[in-house]
Amino acid sequence: MFNLKRSVMALALASAPVAALSAEGVDLPNTLGMTAYGTSSAGYAQMVSIGNLLQNEYGVSLRILPGENDVSRMTPLKTDRVPVCACGIAAYYGAEGVLMFAGENWGPQPIRVITTSIASFGLSIAVAGDIGVETPYDLKGKRISWIRGDDALNLGTEAMLAFGDLTWDDVERVEFPGYGRAFEGIIANQTDTAFTVSVAGGPQQLAASPRGITWLTLDPEDKEGWQRLNEVAPYFQPHKVTSGAGISKDDPWIGSSYPYPIVVANADTDDTLVKSLVKVFTEDYDKYKDAAPGNAGYALENQNMQWVVPFHNAVVEYYKEIGHWTDEMQAHQDMLVKRQQILLDTWDEYTAGDTPSDEDEFKAGWMEARAAALEEAGMNPVFR
Repeated sequence: MFNLKRSVMALALASAPVAALSAEGVDLPNTLGMTAYGTSSAGYAQMVSIGNLLQNEYGVSLRILPGENDVSRMTPLKTDRVPVCACGIAAYYGAEGVLMFAGENWGPQPIRVITTSIASFGLSIAVAGDIGVETPYDLKGKRISWIRGDDALNLGTEAMLAFGDLTWDDVERVEFPGYGRAFEGIIANQTDTAFTVSVAGGPQQLAASPRGITWLTLDPEDKEGWQRLNEVAPYFQPHKVTSGAGISKDDPWIGSSYPYPIVVANADTDDTLVKSLVKVFTEDYDKYKDAAPGNAGYALENQNMQWVVPFHNAVVEYYKEIGHWTDEMQAHQDMLVKRQQILLDTWDEYTAGDTPSDEDEFKAGWMEARAAALEEAGMNPVFR
């Protein structure tokens, strides 16, 4: 679904790498491989622009391997075929070992952030413009789309309901087999909402329909609303959105978003490679910021320094060197690293025992063990 909401980079050393031109502390191999979203996605276009920069400035050849879904993008990272992945929000699900990563072939992954992009678009539920809804509080009793087999979209919708102090029990749930069908359903007056990214095609079609479109205002000052939302989906953050259907710089939407792409590596990925990459993304920003839509989101000031996935240790080291690190950030990083270790240890303990052969029972047992371990440490499991 989120053609624009996903894309990301993963890089691999060639079988016999030769050191590329090193400039201002950047030390990368001659050839890098990367996984990203499909070739029509914003993330793929961004990685192409980064590849041009790496070639022109450092003599590095970037090979981008597009993946059709979260698993195909993240499997090369899991198997060490590539050391970096430019992913969507599935990077967070992978780090937590939930949803599609709760099965016995996955489990929590030691994922660490290199950099992220928070661009001009937003992520929330698009609402039919003819029902008088302005905020999540107005959704009570409305027809809300639920997509079969898409946990990420449904969780996003649930988070928006939580902001308005609502649950699925407070609305009329309308099921659809896919994201596109939900937007067709709004236009056909079968439902009133669909979770989406503001710049996707669905919202544009809805905006052009007789029903029109509106976006939920999520007041950053509504602390209780945001607390409820983040208890369901802690990766969302307030965002002034200036791109999308019915949205512009002159008529922005005060809504929500989360990073996309999320450029990640495993915790044990080579420090020199990771530090070089974050250095390129940060210090060469002016050279690539206008080269692809969304590149402006990589600016240092757009980085969420206290998000939901820990930074790679080499990234922390770099931020300390440039004076962009605080004691508060370190405390948050330490908490996330501790959380990650609890998840990894709990997975090892769970899989070392007699686990159910039935897939659903395996997942249920893991989710129970996971929640118990996090709660014992005083942490919110988020997923159950």
